[in-house]
Amino acid sequence: MESRLVYMDYNATTPLRPEVKTQMIQDLEVFANASSMHEAGRRARSRVESARASVAKLIGARDPERVIFTSGGSESNNTVFATMFHLGRKGSRRGIITTKIEHPCVLNAAAWLEAEGFPVTFLDVDEYGMVKLDQLRAAVGPDTLLVSVMAANNEIGTVQDLAAISKIVKAAGAFFHSDATQSVGKIPVSVDEWGVDYMTMSCHKLYGPKGVGGLYAREGAPLEPLIRGGHQEHGFRAGTYNNQGIMGFGLAAELANAELDAYMQKTGALRNRLRDGILASVPKCKVNGHPVSVLPNTLNISFPGAEGEAILLSLDLEGIRVSTGSACASGSLEPSHVLLATGVGPELAHGSIRFSLGRDSTEEEVDYVISKIGPIIARLRKMSTVAF
Repeated sequence: MESRLVYMDYNATTPLRPEVKTQMIQDLEVFANASSMHEAGRRARSRVESARASVAKLIGARDPERVIFTSGGSESNNTVFATMFHLGRKGSRRGIITTKIEHPCVLNAAAWLEAEGFPVTFLDVDEYGMVKLDQLRAAVGPDTLLVSVMAANNEIGTVQDLAAISKIVKAAGAFFHSDATQSVGKIPVSVDEWGVDYMTMSCHKLYGPKGVGGLYAREGAPLEPLIRGGHQEHGFRAGTYNNQGIMGFGLAAELANAELDAYMQKTGALRNRLRDGILASVPKCKVNGHPVSVLPNTLNISFPGAEGEAILLSLDLEGIRVSTGSACASGSLEPSHVLLATGVGPELAHGSIRFSLGRDSTEEEVDYVISKIGPIIARLRKMSTVAF
């Protein structure tokens, strides 16, 4: 089988859908400032609000005004933690609880609050990456201000039971935030069923443009602007509206909502085909993450006796694009903090690859990857000095 290009890094980012690209090119004509009162400005504002309604529908938010447009997931997460900073300075609650497997922007925001004197607890997870509910119950209390737990992990795909977590958090009177960047558009999302006060999302994970995201804030949940200036987004996020980005977000959300069931069925079947094919052709490898409660498109496998970067580069030479972990941490030589938290040792964590499939993935691509991975791992293991 001749070399071809196979993209399996959809958790890092997704290509712009053709429908979204076409619409965004047309929307370049909608250039007016959406805050202006003249007809052109009102037309732009109407399109922005239509997009807001589409995003709200995708996440099950009954009131579209609870969705605030941002530049992406990192800004949304930091807005929540900055809000907690202001609340904690004025109130009696200051405790922050999160997990050891969060995205770096949440971990670093929590570390910032810790440096500012806020008590921060980093919860353990079990071998599958699930939050230990008993440990959460023991950690949360009358001093807890915020609990932040990601909906689904970007590296291993484990999906948390947010509804169960929310009950524990709400019983203590704390605010609940979830980074749902990897969940929106991949699995059913409901801010009400999950019981979140704040939820983060990012457009480029669901086949829309980069540079635009959203933050859901439940009515009554306090919010402090991270970016101050004008009156945009009800004063919660200043700055001239990114018309084209927001409109692209709206269409991407609308399409993702309409195709969610088909997406889950297709990517889930392909993921299982890839998993079974690799397990059959490569001895002594380990699948990471929860076996059932997992994103349908995400497969993380550790290959003992082979180094992750060498695997990635070898696959890249065959035209296969994958990741050794999260894209945000790909420049680090440290083993995945997510895998370490699940009990995977440093050497095994270093030999792990994340395959993340998407709406354009095919059976032929999966079979091509399976045909290449076996010989690559065998060759790398022959050169390895590590026993496995």
